[in-house]
Amino acid sequence: MKSIKKLYRIGNGPSSSHTMGPEKAATLFAGKHPNVKRYVVTLYGSLAATGKGHLTDQAILNVLEPIAPTTIEWLPSTFLPFHPNAMKFEAYDANDTLLESQTVYSVGGGSLSDGEKTIGSSDDDGQTVYPMSTMTEVMRWCERTGKSYWEYVEECEGKDIWDYLDRVWEAMRNAVERGLDNEGVLPGPLSLHRKAYSYHIKAKGHNASLKSRGLVFAYALAVAEENAAGGVIVTAPTCGSCGVVPAVLYHLEKTREFSKNRVLRALATAGLVGNFVKKNASISGAEVGCQGEIGTACAMAAAAASQLFGGSPAQIEYAAEMGLEHHLGMTCDPVCGLVQIPCIERNAYAAARALDANIYSSFTDGIHRVSFDRVVQVMKETGHDLPSLYKETGEGGLAKGHVFTSGKQ
Repeated sequence: MKSIKKLYRIGNGPSSSHTMGPEKAATLFAGKHPNVKRYVVTLYGSLAATGKGHLTDQAILNVLEPIAPTTIEWLPSTFLPFHPNAMKFEAYDANDTLLESQTVYSVGGGSLSDGEKTIGSSDDDGQTVYPMSTMTEVMRWCERTGKSYWEYVEECEGKDIWDYLDRVWEAMRNAVERGLDNEGVLPGPLSLHRKAYSYHIKAKGHNASLKSRGLVFAYALAVAEENAAGGVIVTAPTCGSCGVVPAVLYHLEKTREFSKNRVLRALATAGLVGNFVKKNASISGAEVGCQGEIGTACAMAAAAASQLFGGSPAQIEYAAEMGLEHHLGMTCDPVCGLVQIPCIERNAYAAARALDANIYSSFTDGIHRVSFDRVVQVMKETGHDLPSLYKETGEGGLAKGHVFTSGKQ
């Protein structure tokens, strides 16, 4: 498996696969062809179907238009074999001769592929950081050595991983606090009001139990709303699910006074869990549905919470397993292609589920029948069996009947 630095990416929302990935792809293509007469970009499948709502076209145009006139073509019904998030870049010279045509796939979490290998910046060199790629293997290593998951991360990544995770945690905390402070309406035709601020205020008026749950909701909403507004967030594992892990860790840091070092260790464990899913299945909603995004985020947060509360390696694995298992089959059906309905609400609910998974696991010895790795495999199979209209095309589920065209509903 590769570094968790590739999982935790700091950038602007609203979508790692539909915004961050295409922007990065456009930057790479422009770097190869800076002196051209015009560009043509063709978006396929999910990128074309929900690209307007995810600001895919704007992300590409912001890079290419300052260099040369750019035309974007939309082919939502055409799915290329490798991945639903496909785009083709073409560069033409002054004689209108095609200089190069390159097809790129945005495979989730901001990562890119040419259909055979990962492409991108220097951290995308394909280097294997983790020799073990399943949670069962690492759990047995923990039991054999007496160490924890975060120590495995440190051994594989090196001690500089803590500096990186420190920056990640700062970006996550900032997103929570900005989101709590911001009010108003989110961009797009849904005219959706931000709710984090009001949830935060209302939560403080309840008794301890309801207050705790309300604050978790508020923190998750805050980050997810920042993402929907194009603010700076951290993919955990994606933009659409970016509110779950920060909400759980921010809440526990505030209420239980966990030190920053302990939070960073929990963040390392969460990243390892997300990496298992990314390696062995997918974190792309366009490929496996929302189970790959929100389900993975819930598993990551549940594992992090279990570690903070002193869970054994088996209990941490069980918490992660429940976080993902109970999101199996979840469709990716963004209304109008926006990362707002039902995405924002799902972040809040998954954060609460993650805490519940930790509590449930803490009552056990960690021994259970269905392993986390088995659930990852089932999630992958389920995702591939889902019809395409339930995988970020904006055609099925809750999105059915809502059309986003040229910025209008």
